[in-house]
Amino acid sequence: MSNNPIRRVRAKGDAFSIGFALGKASASGFRERAVKHCSTTRDWNVGVGSERFRVLNERWRGSDYLKTLESAARAAYPRYMREIEGMAAGLEQDFQTVFIWNCMTDLMLPEDVSPAVRDAAGLGCTSIQMPAEGDGPAIIAHNEDGPAEFLGACLWVEVEPDEGPAWSSFMTPGSLPGETFGLNDAGLVQTINHIVPNDQQPGVPRQIICRAILDARGVDEAVEILQRKDRASGYHHNLGEATMRRLVSVEAPASGCVVREVVSPRAHANHLLCREFAVLKQTIIPDSRDRQEAADRMIAEGGLSGGAEAVLFDETSHIYKSQHPDSRTLATSVFALFPDRVEWRVHTAPDERDVLSGTMRVV
Repeated sequence: MSNNPIRRVRAKGDAFSIGFALGKASASGFRERAVKHCSTTRDWNVGVGSERFRVLNERWRGSDYLKTLESAARAAYPRYMREIEGMAAGLEQDFQTVFIWNCMTDLMLPEDVSPAVRDAAGLGCTSIQMPAEGDGPAIIAHNEDGPAEFLGACLWVEVEPDEGPAWSSFMTPGSLPGETFGLNDAGLVQTINHIVPNDQQPGVPRQIICRAILDARGVDEAVEILQRKDRASGYHHNLGEATMRRLVSVEAPASGCVVREVVSPRAHANHLLCREFAVLKQTIIPDSRDRQEAADRMIAEGGLSGGAEAVLFDETSHIYKSQHPDSRTLATSVFALFPDRVEWRVHTAPDERDVLSGTMRVV
């Protein structure tokens, strides 16, 4: 039996019903592995993800700044806020707890927080993009890294909403889908890499933005969302559009958005690479820099001849994380984009391949 099972969950209906179903499905993982608590809200379990939440919960719960984020999200995307409300009900948590959990990187950490907590978010996720050759597919592949305690607690969710395209996404406990990797039946694929620029501002939380992109009908529509000026923080987005076998790489911190068409194989870890952001202060931890340099080197040396997994399963540079004390590779996804479909597969380990797979036909 796998040490890292990923349960497949289906949901349909209105926004609240979808959120409730996903919250209920991830409730035990959220309680036991994400923000496990005992008798009081201050008695959270040790672990950098939970410790980060504890610190932010104490600092920002009930604050005017948090209310500003909520107001911005409700004004821009009320339907996704209903999903969070439904998720909170399914998780059996109050709304503010779940909203803070989904806003952790939109909220500033106190100056005296430990380096381990401050750097933890930058420890994970590496993506590969490979343009189509001849009649072959374009490829987006991704390592989703996260807290080690999330192993075995994540979901693959397949959703048919009353409005918008059908979509599927990897989901970590308590988090709105979209901020990991996923696709929709318009043929749009998205994978996400965390970045750590110092430019948070009041606005729409970035996980709401990621969820909005799951409803986009193509890359251009997704880029329009990422060009909003009212984003609270941002990610790096790998986007693909099956109908055109088009790939783009988008670095989108709160203060800007740079789009690069992908014309040759490339990798991205957890820091901004575009020269347009050279003057933007950001945190680049050694783990991210090492993974980026190693992936770039392997690509230059022809390492992708054996497929994206040849790079993503490399452990010598911690691109694939199996032993790190705070961060593990929770899943590796590979999306092959054809004009009429996306063929996808998910590995839970180098020796546990294709534990989930399927084909999403373009509608």
